[in-house]
Amino acid sequence: MSVLFARYATPLAVLLGLGVAAFALAEQMSADRRAAHERAVIARSDELTARAMAPGSALACLDAAAGDTTETACEAAVFGSPQATAAAVAYIGARMALLADGRDMPALAPRLAATRRAIELDRFGIAAQVMSQRDGCSAAQCTGFALVTDSSMLRSNLKARTFDQYVSRHAVHWNAAPAAADKPVASAQPPVQVVPVLPTPAVAASEPRPVSSKYDFPSAASIPPVSIMNAEPALSKEAADARQAVAAQGAALGDRAPPAPPQPERTPVPPRRPQAANEPADIAPVR
Repeated sequence: MSVLFARYATPLAVLLGLGVAAFALAEQMSADRRAAHERAVIARSDELTARAMAPGSALACLDAAAGDTTETACEAAVFGSPQATAAAVAYIGARMALLADGRDMPALAPRLAATRRAIELDRFGIAAQVMSQRDGCSAAQCTGFALVTDSSMLRSNLKARTFDQYVSRHAVHWNAAPAAADKPVASAQPPVQVVPVLPTPAVAASEPRPVSSKYDFPSAASIPPVSIMNAEPALSKEAADARQAVAAQGAALGDRAPPAPPQPERTPVPPRRPQAANEPADIAPVR
């Protein structure tokens, strides 16, 4: 008997050791999978929190920490446009999926407490809308009620269709915004009329201009010839006596300069008529 026991004891011990090692390995692999799953849930939770905390995002209004005092402002932000409303529905759907994945992980209960509370409050009926459209829930029966501790608000929103009421209230503004954008904006100031300025035709310098008929110019024949080559004519006896009297008076006064002698009267010369460009110039004869 002892020989038989000794014969089979060694294989049995080996098999038992292999079984224990396999069980331990399975437990380790299961623990690793749970740890990896927990890390994935935490990463998704952090990503959703970052989306809610982004500047200009209205998703933070859907969390439980927003409070009731911000409900009016949050409503205008969440339902301000179809894109904002669709983003809010997608955000709550992702939060509910995250809560379902972490339901069997007690270590994640503190981290998911705020998400569970936000689903229970179901502000604006968005969580009830997700349950109705995605899971086919009704106010009487829904598997999503197991995700929360108190499902009374979810049942009430499913029954009253709260989300549809909010959408109907704000859809009027959605339809009016594109129509207002298509209308041309009237200008407050009248259009400025631009008067074209016609260019003034340039007048050539050599082009002759007509002279008004009110001017009467003497002809060239009526002007006596004048020569600068002839000597000055002799003074008359009266002019010579006057010059001598002035010279005597200047000698009597001493250093004072004598007054200028009177000049003999000359025949006035009338102004010359303007000469046209095509008319030959009159040349006075030289004596």
